[in-house]
Amino acid sequence: MGWSALLLLWLLALAFRADALAANWGTRALHPLPGDVTVQLLKDNGFDKVKLFEADPAALKALGHSGIQVMLGLPNELLATVARDVAAAEQWVQRNVSHYVSDYGVDIRFVAVGNEPFLKSYKGQFEAATLPAVRNVQAALVKAGLARQVRVTVPLNADVYESLDGRPSSGDFRPDITTLMTSLVRFLLDSGGVLAINIYPFLSMDADANFPRDYAFFPAPGAPPSQASVQDGNVLYTNVFDANYDTLVAALEKHGLGNITVVVGEIGWPTDGDANANAAGAQKFNQGLFDRIVAGKGTPRRPQMPDVYDDSGAARAAAAWGAVVAVLALLAIVAL
Repeated sequence: MGWSALLLLWLLALAFRADALAANWGTRALHPLPGDVTVQLLKDNGFDKVKLFEADPAALKALGHSGIQVMLGLPNELLATVARDVAAAEQWVQRNVSHYVSDYGVDIRFVAVGNEPFLKSYKGQFEAATLPAVRNVQAALVKAGLARQVRVTVPLNADVYESLDGRPSSGDFRPDITTLMTSLVRFLLDSGGVLAINIYPFLSMDADANFPRDYAFFPAPGAPPSQASVQDGNVLYTNVFDANYDTLVAALEKHGLGNITVVVGEIGWPTDGDANANAAGAQKFNQGLFDRIVAGKGTPRRPQMPDVYDDSGAARAAAAWGAVVAVLALLAIVAL
């Protein structure tokens, strides 16, 4: 964890007190703090939930008896192994979940199976393994007697869905993974899991030189809507986050899966490493995000604010985004 990123976390925690705060905690930072120091800083500033991208022993031990709830990641490189053999899933759960729950008092609530496994740039590498891996991890949790406490999720990139005419109400899954997505979400829904989606308005702007800058941010109270706002029936979408999120919701509803709980697994704005990345932009984006969290304002299709993991570390340029330790503001769509 970089000191600048930690300082940003600290300031945000002091400035914005929502019902619950937590952090994405990446353990591969260039200058990590000791686990016990990180945990104490999180607790001192009101963070009571954390997401680990992998089962790091030092971080997990530090989280024991801390009162902090944990979402624990199973990396993409383990998907094939876990998918092939339920015994491998059982071993992973025993070693990384049961062990830390029973021996160290770690309050693990979710296992995140993979991370953006259907990303287009992976060219299908993890598609065949993801759902079998999810099923085997769920079976392993049941066998371990942990299924009521620990649920499964899959963090996905926003490129798993699309709208051909630009209106959120026309949202649907990508044609090449429609069957896979519906099967995955159905399993998560039936097993009590949630769907996590990663949305980066910054990347929308970064990918298109003509993307309207103001549409990437949440509008300030009383400000006129962006000229890029999207009219969708009676609804005016004034920012890309709302439009993006509701495109997913429309896709889910189209396939009879609208009851699944959706959390925002990653969202954020970098402070350097790109022409559009700067501290002012990050402050503006985070301010708008937290104003909405505090107000409990969701999107037109889901008016209650979803659980939001505000992530300062993007996989594409992790160093430029700082440490993968960020704010997670949680409101009660679902009791975690």
